[in-house]
Amino acid sequence: MEGAQGPATAAESEHAQPPVLASAVAGARRGGGWGVVAAYGAVAAVTQTLWLTYAPITTEAAHRYGVSVSAVGWLAEIFPLLYVLLAIPAGALLDRWFAPSLAAAGGVVAIGGLLRLGGESFAWALAGQSLVALAQPVVMSAVSKLAGEHLPAKDRPAGIAVASAAGFVGMLIALLLGPALGGAHLMLLLSIEAAAAVVAALWMALALRRPGAPATERVAIEGGAARALWRASEIRTLCMLAFLGFGAFVALSTWLQTLLHPDGVSETLAGVLLVGMILAGVAGCALIPPLVERAHAERGFTRAVVIVGALGSVALGVLPALGARAAALVAMGVFLLPALPVILTLAERIAGPAAGTAGAVVWLAGNLGGLVVALIVQALVHDPLAAFLALAAVIVAGLPLAGRMGRIAQAATAIARAREGAIRPEDAATGLAGVPILLPGIAAEQASVEPSR
Repeated sequence: MEGAQGPATAAESEHAQPPVLASAVAGARRGGGWGVVAAYGAVAAVTQTLWLTYAPITTEAAHRYGVSVSAVGWLAEIFPLLYVLLAIPAGALLDRWFAPSLAAAGGVVAIGGLLRLGGESFAWALAGQSLVALAQPVVMSAVSKLAGEHLPAKDRPAGIAVASAAGFVGMLIALLLGPALGGAHLMLLLSIEAAAAVVAALWMALALRRPGAPATERVAIEGGAARALWRASEIRTLCMLAFLGFGAFVALSTWLQTLLHPDGVSETLAGVLLVGMILAGVAGCALIPPLVERAHAERGFTRAVVIVGALGSVALGVLPALGARAAALVAMGVFLLPALPVILTLAERIAGPAAGTAGAVVWLAGNLGGLVVALIVQALVHDPLAAFLALAAVIVAGLPLAGRMGRIAQAATAIARAREGAIRPEDAATGLAGVPILLPGIAAEQASVEPSR
């Protein structure tokens, strides 16, 4: 075949559209575009709302269910635990049967929300939360692949940012509804969330009936691109940053109310503080990632995330004034939350055809961080100062990693540009034949094994 590719092939390639661009055009024609992203965003938001249902009312829920505060904490902590265990199988489902798997996951989220209405007991709550947690890896890992199949290339970073922001909006809704209704109206709270889950799942199921562009992730993963991606230092660095940053955010979302309770901060007030943090983060997601991309400021921004996150954690522990704590949380939200779409966008550019796998690996790292950091804080929950200082130490560990972000951003841009003009249709069809353009580190690996094939 290679010998048959001469001047005629070169001439044809001058007029042929690069496969990545052709795929994007096909996705714009065939897929639901932003309508599919909106429907997906609704399901992502509901999933995150159900995850954090009990976080702003931890103490009151413990009284209602007759269990300890730590037991109620597990209603949220089970999510990152199952995500870590199920991320790779979830990615395999998405790469083989994307639309059916995503639609089914939305249905499972709805069933989990309904299951919590079985009775006002901890057992029913745990059963419903466990079911939603089983579906969460499929729902949240679909972000990059959804954008790749249903949006043109120029809109994919915005699509990833919007879908990521939808998850944060879901968290915001949980933190608003919980304090607004309180533990006294717990069943009403669960009913509202279950109804929203059913509507969102039906909407996404209908939207996904319109096929997106054919994707090459399945072939790439079956060929071992997941292992190759993890061997790349760029992906590992992004995963470690997600581990630390998302882990800190999950720990704050889960335990802030309990940590501030000794100072007389009520559940309602703690919920307001978390709402302010997430509102600031959602605004940051809309404004900061495009500015960072245009200014090529990934390294400076990531360093700012680490510094603000660490200082904010210290401030929460040592400053007694409520206004100072509120300001610290807002500042942390503005920087911590937009870091996720920045990381996911870089991973998508680096991975190319394996963007779905890269997104799943990044989310796995973030949820593993959520589990580990939340457990660290839980162990220190009866000593709030020690817990906040431990959180600051976790965030500071990201400072050396932040220094690598400039090089990673440059590599991601160069790889994406090279891929647009260098991948041929026959290469894309064979999956790993296009991987040498996907990551510099994989090219050598592929060259070393190619002669033996």
